[in-house]
Amino acid sequence: MPPRPRFDRRAPERELPNINERISYSNLRVVDSDGTQLGVISREEALEVAKERELDLVLVSEKATPPVCRIMNYGKFKFEQEKKAKEAKKKSHQTEVKEVKMRYKIDQHDYQVRINQATRFLKAGDKVKCTVIFRGREIQHTALAETLLKRMAKDLEEKAEVQQSAKREGRNMIMFLTPRKTPLLKKESETTEPKKALRSID
Repeated sequence: MPPRPRFDRRAPERELPNINERISYSNLRVVDSDGTQLGVISREEALEVAKERELDLVLVSEKATPPVCRIMNYGKFKFEQEKKAKEAKKKSHQTEVKEVKMRYKIDQHDYQVRINQATRFLKAGDKVKCTVIFRGREIQHTALAETLLKRMAKDLEEKAEVQQSAKREGRNMIMFLTPRKTPLLKKESETTEPKKALRSID
């Protein structure tokens, strides 16, 4: 039986960027920090120019003949690249469906907790499945459950749009909300009238 390979505890080697002394090509086409073409010069001359400007010589195109380098602040360049990558990752957020469950007899405090949960999910860019659960004979009160879901949609209308209206599925009634893409235009009467206090559904 062949011996088992030993576990390599060494950290994986990091691929270092091709900058300054790590550039091995003898002749380079160099672009200055302001975009000016310095032409084809030797590696030593290019390093000297970068040193005079207190900047870095960075290899930007290895496949060109001769390879192309640019004089720049590599630390700043790397920071901007990482920032762009983070922003791109943020924009590529995968939409998920998060569920908020409740009973049609929910009291005001618990209702507000569900509203806060839904608000948090919507702000993260996720859809929200609002579910009212029926137990036993509670199934007779679907009208009250529908009223509750409509009230929730109204309370969240600034942040969400109704993707699917309240609909009964088995022993549940569900409604789907999706993050609002366009700002809600309020009616003039709504801006002047004070909001009425919510009452719990008995």
